[in-house]
Amino acid sequence: MARRPLVMGNWKLNGNKKFTKELIEGLKKELVDVKGCGVAIAPPVMYLAEAEAALAGQDVIALGSQNVDLNVSGAFTGDISTEMLKDFGAKYIIIGHSERRTYHKESDEFIAKKFAALKTAGLVPVLCIGETESENEAGQTEAVVSRQLDAVLNTLGAEAFNGAVIAYEPIWAIGTGKSATPAQAQAVHAFIRGHIAKKSQAVADQVIIQYGGSVNDANAAELFTQPDIDGALVGGASLKAPAFAAIVKAAEKAKA
Repeated sequence: MARRPLVMGNWKLNGNKKFTKELIEGLKKELVDVKGCGVAIAPPVMYLAEAEAALAGQDVIALGSQNVDLNVSGAFTGDISTEMLKDFGAKYIIIGHSERRTYHKESDEFIAKKFAALKTAGLVPVLCIGETESENEAGQTEAVVSRQLDAVLNTLGAEAFNGAVIAYEPIWAIGTGKSATPAQAQAVHAFIRGHIAKKSQAVADQVIIQYGGSVNDANAAELFTQPDIDGALVGGASLKAPAFAAIVKAAEKAKA
């Protein structure tokens, strides 16, 4: 069975109530006819209520979130639980983003625990992995992504990736305007799929692997024609309805 692509917008630390409502209204109009590509958005957690209300009555765009804590409840000031996210109808939850790894010192092991918490709650982990510019230049890309995948594979098993999403995001291409060439991105995506296949070919065949390094409407079409690239985790371009919609439609067309 062919994998259905997924394009997800990571709004990061952007927006307000008005922006959230207006952007979602714009997306609903732009994406109303999309059927061959999954779509999700991850606004700041402060605006999940506005997003949930704005998304009501449609089934094209799913709601996601940018982070989660390990704990379901208790004395954990400032944290967000799986049950809270489910209460707002969130489905796709981003974990392991390079900004969390860098600014909040989240380790591979900690991220693997978040992955487990999401699976237990019936939510979809969107596991971000990727190398820095210096690691890329030193030829360490495969070693880095293997280590990040193994934190999950060695604790939860390959089956944990059933129904999950992996987002390969070369850190040197996030928000920099730089992007891996389609061939470079494909090579890493194929490596990721092959690494999982060492544990389970069946799991590797079905897992969605997105690309997330400065995807825009100019480079999306060529990226999505690559056999192992199943969509994108989109940053800046997800903040404008026409630009985000163009990426979604490029994925739908390429994978039709």
